[in-house]
Amino acid sequence: MIDMVNHVKKILISIHNNNIIFSYKTNNSSISNDLINTNIISNNELIFSDIYIKENSKILASFIKELSIQYNSTKVIITKMDLAPLILNLLKKATAITEIEIKEDESLTYEVCELLIDLNHIKNITCYTMQPFMIELLDKNGITCSSRCEILYLSNFMEKNNLLRYSNIYYKTNIRITFPLSLEDLKDFEDFLKINKYLKIIHVNKLINSELENLVNILIKHNRNNLKIVIHENITDEKKAEYLRNKNKTYKKKYKIYLSLEYTKEYLDKNIFKQAITNTLKVCGLIVSSLVILIVTYIGVSNYIALKQVNAIKEDLAEVIEDTDPTDIIEQKNEENLEQAEIEEKPIDDIKLITNTKLASLLTVNEDVVGELIVNNTNVNYPVVQAEDNDYYLTHNINKEKNANGWIYLDFRNDSMNLDKNNIIYGHNMYYSGVMFGTLYKTYNSNWYMNPENQMITYNTLYDNMKFQIFSIYKVPETNDYLKVFFDGDNDFLAFITMITKRSIYDFNVPIDADDKIITLSTCSNNGTKRLVIHAVLLDE
Repeated sequence: MIDMVNHVKKILISIHNNNIIFSYKTNNSSISNDLINTNIISNNELIFSDIYIKENSKILASFIKELSIQYNSTKVIITKMDLAPLILNLLKKATAITEIEIKEDESLTYEVCELLIDLNHIKNITCYTMQPFMIELLDKNGITCSSRCEILYLSNFMEKNNLLRYSNIYYKTNIRITFPLSLEDLKDFEDFLKINKYLKIIHVNKLINSELENLVNILIKHNRNNLKIVIHENITDEKKAEYLRNKNKTYKKKYKIYLSLEYTKEYLDKNIFKQAITNTLKVCGLIVSSLVILIVTYIGVSNYIALKQVNAIKEDLAEVIEDTDPTDIIEQKNEENLEQAEIEEKPIDDIKLITNTKLASLLTVNEDVVGELIVNNTNVNYPVVQAEDNDYYLTHNINKEKNANGWIYLDFRNDSMNLDKNNIIYGHNMYYSGVMFGTLYKTYNSNWYMNPENQMITYNTLYDNMKFQIFSIYKVPETNDYLKVFFDGDNDFLAFITMITKRSIYDFNVPIDADDKIITLSTCSNNGTKRLVIHAVLLDE
């Protein structure tokens, strides 16, 4: 049997300079059984057990009220953060108390934040530090915040998802989680779930069994369902795949939590290519000679048809641009952006308005249009689209028709309005027809990249017209290390720049700072075994 007496905590209440101070009694003396159900009162201090306080909270609330009146107290000092919830529940009647100070060097918890808001008479809270959204929330409820630490700490989870404001947390539909999760990440994630009402998708960077199960258990604890967890990993291990299938079956049936895998484009390209070769060898082994003739004929005809199809689409787009008055479209889209900004309580000055009438006209063709890419002295001159994943426009054109040429598209992780540090654009290398990124092979020739005119890439969006200067061109075996969108601070970004610059076939001698933003063009090369990659840095207007 557990000795409950040894688990009882002693709460010391003392008065100093008219402040009521709550702390743990720290001496090593044992607590008598009587103290569990009673208290000790002396001239200068009072000692209660935590059990006694919990069971007699109404009586003690009245007692604290009388104590504040007797000593003319307006301030309560709490020495430990974990003591705060217990004490704040005793202050409901002590309306003379207007100020709370928490002495421990710990970040304010969301539980304490909620309790402070419920106490309408509290006007000031002083603590070590707190999350920015708590400052906003307390301020809205008339509570002034003071912190002893000037630097507000953000966990990796809060920072990666830009959860600085209460409205951002409340309306967030998609979040990114990096395994493994630290204790701070876990605490902040639970606080996020207490506030958020619209979460639908969770993106995680890789599969770690224990971390995934812990994540799901937290979701279950907070009664969250109808959620999708997307795992971004190229899983080839059959044991991992089987584990994921079994967990998905269980979670889907019991909790309506769905698991899915998101493979990289390079991995899918590689496996599709290998599977195509394998199937061709199995089926056509006895008719190789005839098949070669058929393939050559088919490629020739297909490439001719592909070129005609893409040219026809570009001609149709040019007519749309010429014949469409985009005024109403621009007005409607800008109103939607402003309404969304109002919901998220963003400053109006931070919201960009559509100014590119040419691209705005193309929204009548496809609402996924986000930009326009031009690479000098190549055939690359296309509108850029963006889907909810990186698969759709591998097999669909801008008219959303099934087509092997696909289209030029922006990585689904990138922000189409405000540039990220690395903005990635993909396209098929249709070498023989020359459509999509089929002429980017020219960039690997010295007579192309030594021409200063060719070193400038144009990328316009609905909101900005931009020029980028090439600083690296290379071919690399299949990898996704250059497809990084999010970075852990300036040093991480600069290390990334150093890596991709060293790979370049030519030293363009272009300086890049931590504040810069870049564009990355990626396509297949060497029959799919390598990637041709071009990086360019945004130039100031």
